[in-house]
Amino acid sequence: MAGSSHPVASAAAIEHLRWALTPEIGPVHFGRLIEHFGSLRNALAANATQLAGVKGFGRQTAETVARGRDRADVEGELERAGRCGVRILCREDPEYPPGLQQIPDAPIVLYVKGRLERQDAVALGIVGARRCTMYGREQARRFAHQLAGRGMTVVSGLARGVDGEAHKGAMEAGGRTIAVLGNGLSTVYPPEHAGLAERIVESGALVSALPMDAAPDSSHFVPRNRIIAGMSLGVLVVEAARHSGSLKTAEFASDYNREVFAIPGRIDSEFSRGTNTLIRDQHAKLVCCVEDILEELGGVGEIVKTIEPDVTVEQTLVAATVSKLGAEERRVLDALDRQGQSLEALSETTELPPSRVASVLVNLQLKGLARQLPGNQFIRVGS
Repeated sequence: MAGSSHPVASAAAIEHLRWALTPEIGPVHFGRLIEHFGSLRNALAANATQLAGVKGFGRQTAETVARGRDRADVEGELERAGRCGVRILCREDPEYPPGLQQIPDAPIVLYVKGRLERQDAVALGIVGARRCTMYGREQARRFAHQLAGRGMTVVSGLARGVDGEAHKGAMEAGGRTIAVLGNGLSTVYPPEHAGLAERIVESGALVSALPMDAAPDSSHFVPRNRIIAGMSLGVLVVEAARHSGSLKTAEFASDYNREVFAIPGRIDSEFSRGTNTLIRDQHAKLVCCVEDILEELGGVGEIVKTIEPDVTVEQTLVAATVSKLGAEERRVLDALDRQGQSLEALSETTELPPSRVASVLVNLQLKGLARQLPGNQFIRVGS
């Protein structure tokens, strides 16, 4: 079987799959196997005594690995994948994400439902709290919408809260989005996102490094977060508590030499403690608009900037944000124009104290409706 192919996997992917289904073998041990034996084919032919010579194995581990490798239900896994419309990729396959090719602990195999495209190399991960605020939902959806409208692929984890909103925002812009799951692709978790998952498959892909029938488990979230970071040019953290898993994704992104961005939030909100700490400790760049992200992405960002977003859809999203503004926010927004006004001029027009106008302007900038120019001038953004 090792030398043959299958409708859902190449011959190389089938060889990789056997190791992916073997207990004790993760990306690190897999790399050591290749380094020790020189090829995957040689590793597959090695007995327990030979496996014991691999760095970090030892006799007991080698025996466990040899038994698990030989008993791995490769045929059954291929059949389950085919039944669910899933393909299995390895690093030798051209569709395997180039971002993952660059990290030292890339998944041995990647299960894919939907399609991966070359343009997905220009991707940004968006992550955040499951129990997020309305502000977090709005910002996740807004940033995903604007990034996807510029041609970037949005990568997230299909979780409740920020992740789900990011996927929705990307699709509303007619763009691509990829959901990385912490369970096998025979099921969708959380179950209420089954419909969302179906829509994602139509405009992107569901991916996982786990066997088809693997159940959701907290131990799977760290590998999932590694994939999100590895597939992306950078990661945007929208809302995160002090010990949020989203912070681990940001940490992985930093380890992989990716950019890390964070949206600031209220200092008295538990949902913003993680993001505000990232910014305070200079582990993430504060962003208020998509342009802040594109500027940090260098040459890639410059190319993306030239792509005009879908104005009609973008105007719809801006209108939804405006409809939720408070009275003072609306008053200041109405006083803004596209030429630039000073804080003092806005205070006079709105009849609000300068300190209050300054506070409202911060909120409007965070919502993507205003922007500060050099010289302490402020303009209106959007429709």
